[in-house]
Amino acid sequence: MFSGLSVLVVEDVADGGDAIVVTARTRDAAVPCPACGTSTAKVHGYHRRAVSDVPVDGRRVVVHLRVRRLTCPVLGCRRQTFREQIPGLLERHQRRTVRLAGQVSQVARELCGRAAARLAGLLAVPVSRSTALRHLRRLPLPRQAVPRVIGVDDFALKRRHRYATIVTNAETGERIDVLPDRTADTLEKWLREHPGIEVVCRDGSATYAEAVRRALPDAVQVSDRWHLWRNLCDKVLLEVRAHTSCWATINPPRPGGVREQTTRERWNKIHDFLGQGVGLLDCARRLDLALNTVKRYARMPEPQALRIAPAYRPTLVDPYRDHLRERRQADPAVPVTHLLREIRELGYTGSANLLVRYLNQGRAEGDRPVTAPRHAGRLLLTDPENLRPKETALLEKITAACPEMTQLAERVRDFAALLKPAEGNAVKLTEWITAARAAALPHLRSFTNGLELDRPAVDAGLTLHHHNGRTEGVNTRTKRIMRQMHGRAGFDLLRHRILLP
Repeated sequence: MFSGLSVLVVEDVADGGDAIVVTARTRDAAVPCPACGTSTAKVHGYHRRAVSDVPVDGRRVVVHLRVRRLTCPVLGCRRQTFREQIPGLLERHQRRTVRLAGQVSQVARELCGRAAARLAGLLAVPVSRSTALRHLRRLPLPRQAVPRVIGVDDFALKRRHRYATIVTNAETGERIDVLPDRTADTLEKWLREHPGIEVVCRDGSATYAEAVRRALPDAVQVSDRWHLWRNLCDKVLLEVRAHTSCWATINPPRPGGVREQTTRERWNKIHDFLGQGVGLLDCARRLDLALNTVKRYARMPEPQALRIAPAYRPTLVDPYRDHLRERRQADPAVPVTHLLREIRELGYTGSANLLVRYLNQGRAEGDRPVTAPRHAGRLLLTDPENLRPKETALLEKITAACPEMTQLAERVRDFAALLKPAEGNAVKLTEWITAARAAALPHLRSFTNGLELDRPAVDAGLTLHHHNGRTEGVNTRTKRIMRQMHGRAGFDLLRHRILLP
């Protein structure tokens, strides 16, 4: 039970109510002098110490320990007397044993201050939040050797105001350092102080790129493939929205409701005023609308471009949709009560109100719900092998709606094939950029311009197997740590928790 106290001589164990009291003393053995190293067992006096040990049976353990003050036998030694220490059990000026302090430190490492104090109290180790933080700060940071390949990324200390930079080992995911900002000068200074780096994985940040060029001109910069794909996704969504009038005709929307009617009325009024020579600001004042709203309507050639597709959750009526559609086509005036009785005989367990809402929303008509631009973009950007047959058929109709959508689908498939690193991808990327610029896709053309600005890093990202994925994983863990701290701690404590193994 008290195996951790085996280096002591336990004289008594008593029941102290809410705590177990252990009376012990040190062994009568020679101890080396901390100044000159001469062993001595000559006792000058005794001292009492009360320290806490790991709890037993849900109760605290308090050790009343008698330690010796010894006399150094060497004349002229600067330590004539000294108090003996117990290595591995007790440290100087501490009121907790080493193993208990280690447990408190590990709890504080995972939960930080207040949460660690609450959990430690439940484990019969009462500590304050400040004590938990002190134990956390005492944990030594590991000394990491500067790796050959590093990953650099930023994370928000206060979104849109303050950011920090994290440096990791891109091959193992180990945290190397955390910098207090994301400026080029700070990263350049750190890189100059840590020579030996050959490859730097980063996102499309021009600031990090400039810092690496200045500090490590011979290092290879690798643009992260996930960020390349994400940038392409944003441009593809803009292209899909720009061609909504083309592909939306293959899936005509249901008869418009109040929102669509209001949209059409506003569009007609705004364009009537504009046709009469009324300015945008005067038009906004007359219609009591925001100026940006008037501008958005003025840019739209037709009011259908502003139509928003409804998004519905699955309901209990969905399995009986075909039956409802056939009955309403055969007899449009069939009462809802008759339909409710029929589908209940087929196994429907929902309420009548749910059926009424389902019919009023128009969900029983049409082969499929209205396709939104985001849904169409998702179909274009998803691996065809992961699409269901119904989605594949819809994607084929969307891509065949106009030549631009056909070219967009081809460019997306070709670029997705480049995301698997291979030696010839740099040449294929040049061919892809040429084909994308030849198409009438202005948003995709702006994406190619961004690729050309960072072309060496993009080529390295598509040909080398290095990536920034492990750094992004560290950032996810950092966000959890920041949520625990709730912004109440400083950067030094946050850095300490991030770098702890």
